[in-house]
Amino acid sequence: MEQKAEQIIKQATALFMQYGIRSLTMDDLARHMGISKKTLYQVVEDKSELVEKALLLYQDSDCAELETLHLQSENAIDEMFLIAQRVGDNLRKMHPSILYDLEKYYPKAFRVFQDYKLKTIMGCIERNLREGIAQGYYRDNLNIPIVAGLYIGRMDVIFDQQLFPADRYSLTEVYVEAIRYHIRGVASEKGIEYLKAKLNFVDKQNPIF
Repeated sequence: MEQKAEQIIKQATALFMQYGIRSLTMDDLARHMGISKKTLYQVVEDKSELVEKALLLYQDSDCAELETLHLQSENAIDEMFLIAQRVGDNLRKMHPSILYDLEKYYPKAFRVFQDYKLKTIMGCIERNLREGIAQGYYRDNLNIPIVAGLYIGRMDVIFDQQLFPADRYSLTEVYVEAIRYHIRGVASEKGIEYLKAKLNFVDKQNPIF
């Protein structure tokens, strides 16, 4: 993808995150980006293609960031904290209707997103669980595929507006509780002690926890 086209896709992604997908027309997107609609249509044929390209670009960036966080982590619990901080930052900028808009109005893009979660994200969680067990921070009796699947399913629930309406709960607030629930559920006694120390430190350093 040429640089100008990639920049347009990145700007569109940021706008979708802020305002939701359905609420923005191609005219709206062009106006927000300060370009003509003709220029926008030189990059994509229609809004559906724009949504798909935005999602693919986001996934490429997400994969690179997850790999960076893995390399920066001292252990499995630290990695989950780094992931939580990153996801928390993203959720603060994310419109609560994003997932609903994808599923209802852009089924092709939604299938791409679901495939990404079930392969890339689940693979990342399964690897984290294996490493946590090897390090002694996670229980050694975990059923890794099931626990990873529960993690993925729990992430979907965050966006459920019936369970967690946006006027009562922020996405970040729900996510923080979900990640605490996950880590405490998989941690060994050694992991729980490390988690307590980690939470005491992070509470003073980062308000997400």
